[in-house]
Amino acid sequence: MSRKAKILRKTKETNISVAVNLDGKGKYSIKTNIGFLDHMLEQLSKHSLIDINLLAKGDTHIDLHHTTEDTGIALGEAIKKAAGNRKGIKRYASSIIPMDETLTRASLDISNRPYLIWKVNLKVEKLGEMDTELFKEWFQAFSQAAGITLHIENIYGDNSHHKIESCFKALARSLREALEIDKRIKNIIPSTKGKI
Repeated sequence: MSRKAKILRKTKETNISVAVNLDGKGKYSIKTNIGFLDHMLEQLSKHSLIDINLLAKGDTHIDLHHTTEDTGIALGEAIKKAAGNRKGIKRYASSIIPMDETLTRASLDISNRPYLIWKVNLKVEKLGEMDTELFKEWFQAFSQAAGITLHIENIYGDNSHHKIESCFKALARSLREALEIDKRIKNIIPSTKGKI
């Protein structure tokens, strides 16, 4: 079973193409023209083992909001499409990731019931050129489009770069586990409803 997908998202504000392979090796080619976002999406690919090819062009001359949000939507849609009917996936996962002085937890359910809990406080207004309020927007857009219940909590930490990077890495490790095929139920949808 091939778990690959391509998404093209074109609006008056952005033009985004995404290709993913859920059973990849964490290979990536990512260009959003937002340096810090590229770095975070590279971390997401590397640590989830999801191959991601993503090219985004957006109205960054206005600000970075549309490109950030639409990148989350397009990547979420691609992962949801690649997961198909979700037969055999482990579905749930939780990861606690340290990064120097910072510790962050991500817990998720690939439930097709999108919801985001975001408990991350940042001391600075910008990381690189990104407004830090955009990170919640990215995670919100991603969880909605992917159909994932996602809880992100920074347990403690000081450095805002470390906090955000540990959020993306914790999401990555949780996605890796939750999307993994459980050999005991490889042809069964993990829900008493019979559908996710």
